[in-house]
Amino acid sequence: MTPFGAKLRDLRAERGISQKDMAKSIGVSAAYLSALEHGRRGQPTWDKLQRIIQYFNIIWDEAEELQRLAMISDPRIVIDTGGLSPAATELANVLATKIGDIDEKTARLLIRTMEAVPEKRKR
Repeated sequence: MTPFGAKLRDLRAERGISQKDMAKSIGVSAAYLSALEHGRRGQPTWDKLQRIIQYFNIIWDEAEELQRLAMISDPRIVIDTGGLSPAATELANVLATKIGDIDEKTARLLIRTMEAVPEKRKR
C-alpha cells in the first residue's frame, strides 16, 4: 500500500463510503480504485486527483497533503544514479535489496534522515 492509498482508504472509512460508490461518483472503476488504494496502480492523474479532492470536499491544507501523498506514492520508482558518486549508487542498490526487510520504525527514521539532507543547488 502507498501513502496515498492508505490516506484514500482512511478518508473512505471515516465517511463510511464503499469503493463501488466512490468509484461511480468520480468516474472510475471500483477495480481501479482498489488498485490505487493497494499500490498496484501508480499515481493518479491530476484530473483524477482533483476529482477525489472534490468528492471528499476537502480544501487547503488537507488537499495539499493529499496532493503531496500522491506525488510520493509511485509504487515502482526507478532511481538513476548515473553521474552520481559510487556511494550513492551503492546506497540505491542496498535500499532496493533491503527495502522489503525494513520495519515501519526504521523506514520512518530513514525518511526523516533523508529529508534532512540539504538539496544541492542546480547550476
